[in-house]
Amino acid sequence: MKDFAGRFAVITGGGTGMGRELARQLVAEGCNVAMCDVSPEAMAETKRMCEAEKLPQGLRVTTHVADVSIEAHLQRFRDELIEQQATDKIHLLFNNAGIGGGGSLFTNTREQWERTFNICWGGVYLGVRTFLPLMMKADEAHIVNTSSVNGFWASVGLGASHTAYSAAKFAVKGFTEALMTDLRLNAPHIKCSVVMPGHIGTSIVSNSRKIQSGSESEELSPNEILATRQRLKGMGIDTAPMSDDDIQKIALDRARTFREEAPTTAAAAAKIILDGVKAERWRILVGDDAHKLDERVRQAPEKAYTPEFYKSFTDEVGWRLG
Repeated sequence: MKDFAGRFAVITGGGTGMGRELARQLVAEGCNVAMCDVSPEAMAETKRMCEAEKLPQGLRVTTHVADVSIEAHLQRFRDELIEQQATDKIHLLFNNAGIGGGGSLFTNTREQWERTFNICWGGVYLGVRTFLPLMMKADEAHIVNTSSVNGFWASVGLGASHTAYSAAKFAVKGFTEALMTDLRLNAPHIKCSVVMPGHIGTSIVSNSRKIQSGSESEELSPNEILATRQRLKGMGIDTAPMSDDDIQKIALDRARTFREEAPTTAAAAAKIILDGVKAERWRILVGDDAHKLDERVRQAPEKAYTPEFYKSFTDEVGWRLG
């Protein structure tokens, strides 16, 4: 698919981050976009940004509230899309929605763990299941599933458990790689790609906390403050002298720096992804840190979870994670 003009695209998680930038860049190329998110306010802002420049006549940008971990929500999204976009086919499916959290089987609740897993993995699986019939009707189509560097390296550092997100992203990677053969045999006009971003400047840290807590407040709950203390302790930081206000400030600063000091912006990430789709690359690494980490893990997989590996890598790329 060398250009996107006149095509129809579905984007999950279109309210912020890479989803927002994918929508903006696709619309700029003349592609109709239907996006979903759990936040109607965030999607309204994405739509406003898409429409800031005069859209070509007939181009449609629609927003749909949906939790991608719930199949009925995606089915409603699909039905609304068919009606509002006036089409029975789509050409591009970006399974982009995701959250963090639920990192530990020990210190997080089962509900938190499964919330992360069911969005990050279940949303991709259900997204393909839901929209595949509409892609079958297109002359050509492309499925783009967002995994992560945590789809080949299951860590964010020695001081933080990261099991739910990593397990989900490994599942996305394996599913997409297996899907290539399934599509070649049964729907050769549909291609697929797995996207593996490194550290991208998005609001995933703050958004994930809000979704996990069910609150739009920036204030941490007592349980979240305790969890933050545990995370910092795992990183070798003594939190005993710190007040709860100190912990709150650290958490807010972490969310800010993750978004503002990332080596790759969401806009740059979206361009890399769309260029990869046009080039029909099935494996799209996003960011220099992703390329470097991929190379290091392949060179020494047995050492990938040692303190020496992590320190050497973070020193090279300047990561401040955990």
